Order: sequence, then C-alpha cells, then structure tokens
Amino acid sequence: MLRALDIRDILIIDRLELAFQPGLNVLTGETGAGKSILLDSLGFVLGWRGRAELVRQGAQQGEVVAEFDLPPGHPAHAVLAEAGLPGGDTLILRRVNSAEGRKTAWVNDRRASGEVLRALSDTLVELQGQHDDKGLLNPRAHRDMLDAFAGHDDLLGDAAATWATLSATRRALVARETALAEARAEEDFLRHAVDELDQLDPQPGEADALDTARRAMQGAERIRGDITRAHGLLSDGAETTMGEAMRWLDGVADQAGDALEAPLSALNRAMIELSEAQAGIETCLQAMEFDPADLEATEERLFAIRALARKHDILPEDLPGLTETLRARLQAIDAGAEDLASLQADLSAAQAAYDAAAAVLSDARRTAAGRLDAAVMAELAPLKMERAVFATQITQGDPGAAGVDAVAFSVATNPGAPAGALNKIASGGELSRFLLALKVCLAGPAGGLTMIFDEIDRGVGGATADAVGRRLAALADGGQVLVVTHSPQVAAQGAHHWRVSKAVQDGATLSTVTPLSAPERIDEIARMLAGDTITEEARAAARSLLTG
Repeated sequence: MLRALDIRDILIIDRLELAFQPGLNVLTGETGAGKSILLDSLGFVLGWRGRAELVRQGAQQGEVVAEFDLPPGHPAHAVLAEAGLPGGDTLILRRVNSAEGRKTAWVNDRRASGEVLRALSDTLVELQGQHDDKGLLNPRAHRDMLDAFAGHDDLLGDAAATWATLSATRRALVARETALAEARAEEDFLRHAVDELDQLDPQPGEADALDTARRAMQGAERIRGDITRAHGLLSDGAETTMGEAMRWLDGVADQAGDALEAPLSALNRAMIELSEAQAGIETCLQAMEFDPADLEATEERLFAIRALARKHDILPEDLPGLTETLRARLQAIDAGAEDLASLQADLSAAQAAYDAAAAVLSDARRTAAGRLDAAVMAELAPLKMERAVFATQITQGDPGAAGVDAVAFSVATNPGAPAGALNKIASGGELSRFLLALKVCLAGPAGGLTMIFDEIDRGVGGATADAVGRRLAALADGGQVLVVTHSPQVAAQGAHHWRVSKAVQDGATLSTVTPLSAPERIDEIARMLAGDTITEEARAAARSLLTG
C-alpha cells in the first residue's frame, strides 16, 4: 500500500508531501491543475517510461520519494531478494532527475536500476485507464487474467511441467539427428580411416621404440667394421708376438738371475689383460650383430606410422587414441537408428502428456470464461450497460508452457452489434465502465497492490457515475484505490479526499494538493456540481451525495 509521496521540483510542483490511506482515495481539481502530474511523478519513481523533461524550470534537479507498506509475503520481497536489496516492512523508493536528464534511483537507500524499479512496480501498483496498455486493455494479459480468475494453478503447473519435458525431448531429438547427420556425412571416411588404422595397428609408445632400435642398428653398422679390425689385430698379432717374447725370455731366465723376473711377470699380466680385452670385444661384436632385413623392416614400420600420423595431423603416439575415437563415432552411426527410434518414442509420449494437460486446462478455461462473462454482465447492469455484451473468446494459439489457448476479451455495446476488442468498440465512457466491471470481477485478494484509476469515470454522469463510484468504493474495501476524477458522484464515495489546485506565486505557476476536511469536501463537491459559483443548492446537493 502506498503510504506517502514526496515530490520536489517536478514540472509545476515545487514541494509536495502526501500521506495516503487505505480505502478509496480521490483526487479532484480543475482541468490543468496538476492531477496528471501526480501520476507522472509516481510513475517516475516507479521507473515507468513517461515524459522526458520533468524537472521544474530553474531547478537543478527533480526528486520523488514514495513509501510503501510491505506486509509479510508481499511479492516485492522476492524482487528485493533477487536484486540483493535490503527488505523490511517498509519500502522507500527515491529517484532523482537532473536538469541534464540523468536519472538515479535508490531502493531503501541502495542504488538500483530502472529495471529493478519496474519489477517492483509490477508488485506495488496497478494503473487502469482509457490509455493504459499494460492493464486490462492489453490482450496479451487476458489469458493470465482469466487464469487468475479461475484459480487453476495446479492445471497451469501440469501444463508447464509437461511442456518442459516435451521441449527438452525435442531438443534432445534434434541434437541427436544433427549429430547423426554430421556423422553420416563422413561415414565413408570414418570406415576407411578405421580400417587403415586397424591394419597398421600402432601401439602406444611403438614409434619411440622403433626409432630407438633403428638408431641402434644404424650406429652398429657404422662402427662394427673398425671393432672387427681391432679384434683381428689383437688376436693375430699381439698375442703371437707376446707369446714368442715370453718363450725367449723363459729360456734365458735362469742364466739372468733375478733380472728377468719382473719383465716376465709383467708380460704374464699383459697376456691376461689382452685375453680379457679380446673377450670383451668379441661380446661387443656379438651384440652388434643384426640382420639388415630387420633394419629395413623397422624403418618401413616407423615411416608408415609417421606418415599416418601426418595424414591425421596428430603425433604418432596419439594414433591409438584416434583409432578408438573414430571407432566410437562409427558405432554411434551404427546405433543411431536405434537411438532415434527411442527418442522419437519418448517425444510421442511427451507430446501425448502435454496434449492431455493442455486439453484439461483448455476445458477449465472455457468453464471459467463462462463464469467470468456472467459475472461481468451482472456488473454491467448497475452501470447502465445492461444491453451490452461481454464475451471471453478462447481460440487456438501457439503451444507453450501455459497451454494452447489464446484469450481475448471482446464487447458488443448493443445487441446485434459486432463484437470487438475493448479499446476498439467501446466509447470513452463505455470503455471506462467495461474496465471497472471487469476489474471488480477479476479483483481477488488485494496482494498489497495499490490500484489507480485515471479519470475512468470520464463520459459518465448521474446515476451511472454514482454506480461507478460505489463499485470503486467496493473495490477499495480491504485495499487501496487512488482515483483521479471529475465526477462529484465518484468523489463523494471517497474515504479520503484531496483537492489539486494551481496558483501563480512570484511569477511562477505552482500546483498544490490539499487534504480536505468534511466541510471542505462539501465545498469541493459543490464546486464540481455548480462550477465556480458555489450556491447553497449546490452545497445541499453535495451533502446529499456525501450522506448517500
């Protein structure tokens, strides 16, 4: 509920503080006094898109502050929580517009965007009027209004759940079909590549092992000849020469005394070392022995592996993994038809479930539409439109989470006249009464919304205006309704009354809003009845309306 509205330097308002109350709040005044400025100011602080230039001439900036009560469970709490803004039982919105056009907003003293303001606005205020395109005149909202009137949230939940399943299954099927089509486009390549890889059958680490073996064989081929020649020299020359030298020395060793003992000992050791050297060389030669055909085979396989890796633009060690990847893609193609059949069966089941839920919801809507039409027609009679016809039309719409129905409210102002959209068929006064009747029927629990009616009584008077006022008062019972009106009958039904007026002060035109006492209300309603000259007869008529 709107508690207070503080306006500074907006258009022709320099400073204005208003404290609103529960029930029916009426604002009256002469044309041009500034009643619409109050709505412009409220719309500005709520983030609505309106006039571009709001700042009062000569002021540096304009500012509007609005205070709302937020009872527990109010939808605004969820908006605040999602935006990370502080909550509480009071919501204070403040928005500033600089003379240069810059707009800045705060929510409970925390900076906020216009988007957040508009989200909060949807939970705080509902504007109804002849030029409103967000409320009852908006055909896109008619289905939601019918559903709210019907109160079948469970059926909406079933439709939404089955639609979500249907949509997810559709996406899965499309993705599978796309993947399968892409795979089939390269099926010939995949089969050839897998066959080629299977024939070569490269093993993990094989390329490195082959390269190491190849290098070893190539190295052995280069040095084995030199080692063989060295082995021959040691075997054929050195051993024979040293043996003959030892025989000669042994023959004369006794005659030489101890002089040859050391040389013979050294030669004996040398013979042993020579024998060990020969054995080591022979072992090395045996290790270097290989079949040239092995080198050729090793090189051929190594080159084949490397060539296949270059063909697929990968490293040789990645070939085994590529084989498994390509094989899996082939298997997916082979299993694709079976997968598609399973998904298509799931899609058929999901479609059937959605169709059933949507059909139940459509039946419930048609039943609720009949009840709504009857309720609106009952409300039209006291509003002097008993010959008009209101109808809720339900047609086939695009399937979605809310079912398959398109809903539109239509009216015919006279029997036999063609029906059409509210804002196309009805005149200004008729439209006002249609909107009021519809709003009375659609009004459920207030939910903390402040309803605003902007001159909804335009074009009606007398008993009809009185009926409009009584319907507005009934609508305000237990909630809050703000009405901008030129009708004395409507004004007389208000629980709280403000007069909007303007005057010239120091060469500037300024608008003021004054709360009226009981005697002041008599004079204001008398003015609305009689004009500028208020007579005692007009006052008497005003008293009669107020005591109603």
